[in-house]
Amino acid sequence: MADSISHRGPDAAGYHTEPGLAFGHRRLSIIDLDSGQQPMSNEDGTVWIIFNGEIYNFLELRPELEAKGHRFRTNSDTEVIVHLYEEVGEECFSRLRGMFALAIWDRKKRKLVLGRDRVGKKPLYYTQNKDGVFFGSEIKSIHAAINDHWDLNPFALADYFTTSYIPSPKTIYANIHKLRPAHYLVVTSTGIREQEYWDISFGNVVHRTEEQWCDELLNILTDAVRVRLISDVPLGAFLSGGVDSSAVVGLMSQLSTQPVTTCTVGFNESDYSEVEYARALASKVGADYNEYTVEPRAADVVDRLAWHYDEPFADSSAIPTYYVSRSARARVTVALSGDGGDESFAGYKRYLWDRDANLQRSRFPQGVRDHVLAPLGRLYPHLDRGPKIFRAKSTLESLGLDPLDGYLSRVTTPVWHREKLFSDEFVDLLKGYDPLDTLRDYYRKSDGKDHLSKVQYLDIKTYLTDDICTKVDRASMAVSLEVRAPLLDHRLMEFVASMPSDLKLKANTGKYIFKKLVRRIVPSFDFDRTKQGFGVPVGEWFRDELKGWAQRELFDNPDPLLNDRYLRQMWSTHQDGKRDYSAFLWQVFMYRKWQKISDSSSRPDEVAMARG
Repeated sequence: MADSISHRGPDAAGYHTEPGLAFGHRRLSIIDLDSGQQPMSNEDGTVWIIFNGEIYNFLELRPELEAKGHRFRTNSDTEVIVHLYEEVGEECFSRLRGMFALAIWDRKKRKLVLGRDRVGKKPLYYTQNKDGVFFGSEIKSIHAAINDHWDLNPFALADYFTTSYIPSPKTIYANIHKLRPAHYLVVTSTGIREQEYWDISFGNVVHRTEEQWCDELLNILTDAVRVRLISDVPLGAFLSGGVDSSAVVGLMSQLSTQPVTTCTVGFNESDYSEVEYARALASKVGADYNEYTVEPRAADVVDRLAWHYDEPFADSSAIPTYYVSRSARARVTVALSGDGGDESFAGYKRYLWDRDANLQRSRFPQGVRDHVLAPLGRLYPHLDRGPKIFRAKSTLESLGLDPLDGYLSRVTTPVWHREKLFSDEFVDLLKGYDPLDTLRDYYRKSDGKDHLSKVQYLDIKTYLTDDICTKVDRASMAVSLEVRAPLLDHRLMEFVASMPSDLKLKANTGKYIFKKLVRRIVPSFDFDRTKQGFGVPVGEWFRDELKGWAQRELFDNPDPLLNDRYLRQMWSTHQDGKRDYSAFLWQVFMYRKWQKISDSSSRPDEVAMARG
């Protein structure tokens, strides 16, 4: 089990076994290089821990625990968790500031406790069978323990073809589960109990002047960056040239006595590349700038990525994330990123589009929406020809829905597409299951008082956790790089959640207040340009350099769960340039890649590359 995830911890391996328990750990040494080996115990060996991540407030917690009589043998953050658990038990998770997936064995109570950080920056999977509970940082470690046939979860596969990822707690396998972020799991001889220990509230809105918001936000963000600079190994940053990573690098440069090592990736296709802005930002703050260009042949890495992700995952930006991680790992062991800014500060374009659609929707009577717009929205997306306005997801399809489903239509695969893509056999397996219900439940759970707050909560609980954090964790751990995200500091997220929505999305500007703040950090730099995102030119690649390879992957050995005729129709339409079906085709492509890798016991360096 430990060897299967050696990429996550190449520096050391450690084990502890006793009646009823076996712990295995792989270490990526970051803090206390000499004495931080795991598994680790308390003074008398009655509490044991294995831990992946970093605790940023461990230096604050340690004196408090020493004052209560706890004796420390190391300078590690891991040992602080052990003694904190001794002191407060399961309440320890709410006291930790950082990213973590951990397991604690309480010998006296014969109790195993599994815990995961608040937004899921670190993964944790588990399963239970007649022999006990098995868990690990990746699904492959469970497969290494249980060499058995694993049934596919059809509901998870439907989720995947709806969102391009699989929301927690499901996985692609029926009997393997993700521990949800901000939850811990207690395992005893009497069974399993899951408990939520944190949630983010958008319901307590505070009113301040814009300058007051910026002052407080600067203090909190500076502290979030400062605590993430603690490291006994070289440390750098990802730099895209966008506002989030620029804020992080700008503050790192102010807090560091040495030039910050930054890494950037771009594409030959100018529409997908922001390297000129990253280069200019690095020059402005005096950072050490390193750039890598991702070319079509880089898609060869999808075999490796499919192995690392363990289940279907169709966010194509995993490719540049892998390459920027690899570039960074050649220079540092830890990198800071700008992840999380879009969710907290309403930076995605879809928030603006959704607000405008709601304004348009409110101008139509309910009867017109139900009986005219909705039917047209269901009809026109099927057409490959006709006025573009009738083919756009953001027009009729959205206007005919209520605000929640209108938003979901922007962030998920259309129902009409799934109805055509799924075979009759697959539809029968689903028994009427609607993948959107999971997303609707989070929207309704939010205590936000306005629509934007509710969809931000929804995105934090789903897209941020199971797409963004998953993407970054697997791509970075594939090259043994630790990534820290100051904008995902829970204190900062809680503070921003108390901010009025009109300071996040103001007029036509997303991240309004954050951009105002960042101008203090990096003065006279252009942050008002159109947001470019971290897209990948998959559509162009499918029509050019990767065409033959992708065609073989998509159509060799048709899958009985999918409609091969419709898939071929999509491929032909995409090749003709009538419609851009690259997102849909990429979902199927990565599903097929996962199928091949899951059927093989080979590691990624042993998998033959199939592209011609």
